[in-house]
Amino acid sequence: MTDTAYTRDHRAAPLASALREGTLDLDAHIDATLRRVEECEPVLRALLPEPDRAARLHADAAALRARHPDAGARPLLYGLLVGIKDIINVEGLPARAGSALPAEAFATPEASLVRRLREAGALILGKTVTAEFASYAPGATANPVDPGHTPGGSSSGSAAAVAAGYAPLAIGSQTGGSITRPAAFCGIVGFKPSYQRAPIDGTVFHAPSVDTLGPFAQDVEGVRRAASVIVDDWRADVALTRPPIIGVPVGAYLQQTEPEALEEFQAAVHHLSTLGVDIRYVGFLNDVADVVARHSHLMTYEFRRTHEPLFARWGSLYTGLSAQMYDDARAVTDEQYRRGIDGRLELRERTTRVLDSEGLDAWVSPSALGPAPLGLRSTGQPSMNVPWSHSGVPTVTLPGGHVRGMPVGLQLAGRFGQDEELLALAASVEALLRDHPR
Repeated sequence: MTDTAYTRDHRAAPLASALREGTLDLDAHIDATLRRVEECEPVLRALLPEPDRAARLHADAAALRARHPDAGARPLLYGLLVGIKDIINVEGLPARAGSALPAEAFATPEASLVRRLREAGALILGKTVTAEFASYAPGATANPVDPGHTPGGSSSGSAAAVAAGYAPLAIGSQTGGSITRPAAFCGIVGFKPSYQRAPIDGTVFHAPSVDTLGPFAQDVEGVRRAASVIVDDWRADVALTRPPIIGVPVGAYLQQTEPEALEEFQAAVHHLSTLGVDIRYVGFLNDVADVVARHSHLMTYEFRRTHEPLFARWGSLYTGLSAQMYDDARAVTDEQYRRGIDGRLELRERTTRVLDSEGLDAWVSPSALGPAPLGLRSTGQPSMNVPWSHSGVPTVTLPGGHVRGMPVGLQLAGRFGQDEELLALAASVEALLRDHPR
């Protein structure tokens, strides 16, 4: 990670070990984190304000110690501070979805995913800033690598909080590219599970047919730990015991990438090939324009359907971008929506079929069209992420170099339901890049 005033090495695994064993005092860790937040938040704006944050966290820490006094029996995420995207309901910290709507608009019980994190010993640092309704109207968050650039979106605050070292873990959501792109722009790791493998109840939905919750961390081990808690039926014994076989999807999909970012991606892939990774170039996703169009129809149609009761009461509180999306949905026909719904399964099956026929473990592609755009008016385009979000397959993005001084990522996509295999592969690739940097 770039070593600046706003980024910090803050990996989940060693931190969790120190907190569980008691070699790092939990209250001292909370105080140090809050000093970090106080120092950086005037610039980064990754967290929603909370006047009693310190008192709440110390009370939560005392209750956690009382439940787990034996250091040898403390749970996996004991004492880790986690940021939660502000579309997810947390008891005492209700969701506002980055909007001006009152909390009563989104009143639901605490999300199952949050309860799982608490049961595993995590403490909720706070709510992280999101683009309004996890859509296109950016929040105020800046990129910790260079605050003049966007951190991506819509999970902007979650990615920035992890990159800045506020929290070793944070939860975001992805409907188009809202985990993958912010992780890449901020130089960290982001994991989008297979669709429906992590619970999404207690969430302000954008498009429930594709909405997925997933974790950010500073390395693959961090997201694996979080995934083992939040993903249903997690298989902990999966490992990769041979060199990976990875496909590059050449054609119209890859050609979307900006020239400098494509050059950096090709250099990273070539470097992996010199380290024993079997790289195979396969024509795939030449219909990316159609995939993006039908995904857009699906998202827009479901956004309107989801927000109809809210808009009827609080429509004047929606920003222009969100109101425009709501209005644009009138032009999406039922037939276009059905094509979007049916296309998810078709693309999922096609993705697996080509992986099988070519003998591939996963696909690799750029995580975004290029590095984080300058300014905070746009969170960047998600077209490199949409095919994987549309099909619902798992993805993980790793730091993959720099373009014009800003991070870019490597996006790995696997078979539907084989999240464990994908993260095992990602750990192997991460180790190669770490031990043999270009």
